[in-house]
Amino acid sequence: MADPLALVSELLAPVFAELNGGEPADPVVRPSDRADAQVNGALPLAKRVGSNPREIAERIVASGALAGVATTEIAGPGFVNLTFDPGFLAAQLREVAADVRLGVPVVDAARTVVVDYSAPNVAKEMHVGHLRSTIIGDALVRLYAFLGHHVIRENHIGDWGRPFGMLIEHLLDLGEDVAAEGLSQGDLDGFYKAANAKFQDDAAFQERSRTRVVLLQSGDADTHVLWRRLVEMSTAYFNTVYQRLGVLLTDADLMGESFYQPLMDDAFARLAAAGLVEESDGAQVVFPPGFKNREGEPLPLMLRSSAGAYMYATSDVACVLDRVERLDADLLLYVVGAPQALHLQMVFEVCGMAGWLAPPTEAVHVPFGSVLGSDKKMLRSRAGDAVKLSDLLDEAVERATAAVADKNPELDPAAATAVAQQVGIGALKYADLSNDRVKDYIFDWDRMLAFEGNTAPYLQYAHARICSIFRRAEVDRSGLDHKSITLAEPQEKALAQRLLAYPSAVAETAAAFAPHRLCTYLFDLAQDFTAFYEHCPVARADEPVRSSRLALCDVTARTLANGLSLLGIDAPDAM
Repeated sequence: MADPLALVSELLAPVFAELNGGEPADPVVRPSDRADAQVNGALPLAKRVGSNPREIAERIVASGALAGVATTEIAGPGFVNLTFDPGFLAAQLREVAADVRLGVPVVDAARTVVVDYSAPNVAKEMHVGHLRSTIIGDALVRLYAFLGHHVIRENHIGDWGRPFGMLIEHLLDLGEDVAAEGLSQGDLDGFYKAANAKFQDDAAFQERSRTRVVLLQSGDADTHVLWRRLVEMSTAYFNTVYQRLGVLLTDADLMGESFYQPLMDDAFARLAAAGLVEESDGAQVVFPPGFKNREGEPLPLMLRSSAGAYMYATSDVACVLDRVERLDADLLLYVVGAPQALHLQMVFEVCGMAGWLAPPTEAVHVPFGSVLGSDKKMLRSRAGDAVKLSDLLDEAVERATAAVADKNPELDPAAATAVAQQVGIGALKYADLSNDRVKDYIFDWDRMLAFEGNTAPYLQYAHARICSIFRRAEVDRSGLDHKSITLAEPQEKALAQRLLAYPSAVAETAAAFAPHRLCTYLFDLAQDFTAFYEHCPVARADEPVRSSRLALCDVTARTLANGLSLLGIDAPDAM
């Protein structure tokens, strides 16, 4: 079971190798507007071996490697156009239909993958800036787990540092019960701002806060009890957001900055023992090669200040070391905003210099752009603050409720409420994931909740419409005969080709850490299904065509549902 393009490449590989003197050569099989596919590899191969491209193309066709798979036609200077045999496509699709994984193979060599994502700060509100990291990371977790890798989720929350002195003192001033009530209602911003304002205005509070930081860092038991209480209250609220957003993160995935504090001594000592640490203006640094400042001078990664304090980079270096040695990870994915690119590149380079990131072990920064308002500036609330993620979820469901009611006013209230939740949250997530993650995108409620275009509601509705076909026809999908699939009409053939491309779409999405590629595939699939449904009657068709088309509908619905699930989006059965 394979994407027809991938299968053609596999079948032609020995032919190209023979023509290339026994050395591998890429057949370069691509989709084509003039045929089902096109073999473009004859031109570069001819240049390599000093032959005429058209003669190479003729030898490719004469090899008979594609007999029973596709008819061939030589075009232009040496392109080979392919038209797939409907019987071949139908046979491939029958195999896919019988597979619960829809043809997506489990990887031969599973990796241990750590995904670092979300990362809110304790006692600070989760805002729109956390949206991209959380849902992109969640999609990658789902993709890599589905492919058979061992995936470890790590939510690297900010739970350490100087601000915790003032936060603990403010907690004591309020009383734990009062603070807990406020934080449970999501007023983390209010708590933090009140503590900060008190620190700015009250000298006695400043002194208490500084003393509390010393107690915290020295391991004072009473202070650690208060600190843990603050972390617990904050993470309880984070969990409500995660549950509403439908991501997989739990308390078991929390890995705060505090965890790495005791590990920094060892990490620093090992770097020093390797001869990598130098003194620069009293500070202890590493100069990774190739990094320079604006003046062209070597750029240091600072590990210890001139006062002897460890730096943020030291914690990140210790984090890499821990993930490689304790977790035995060989792929570290950091789903972190693009502004952190230089910092992470330097951290990874230093860890490579130390031998901790030696191939095949690798660390990858998965950067993403910003969410912008209609003014093309960072999305803000009316008050000018960052938009709270909880408020965004509320509005998504509220707007979806109206959209679903308008689309199908006959849904019973309980079903309408559930569907609105699925559509609202799905629309919010898909609007983000469908954009190339490295780019900024403009937040637009009307576009993301539309039932037309490349949106979650459009895909969800396509799935629901297929489910309604079976309800109206009173057909049990579990009893379908997928062996009945035949492809007579062009729209049937186009739909089959798209369905067979699903394994490649999943693999390419994971390899590029690019969820928008899977989104594009699902949108194309939904469009192909619409064309099929408009031109090919299903329930009204005579047998055996009716059974074949019902089976096509079933595989399409399963593929849409599976693809959406890999993005963390629900596929309602009715809308």
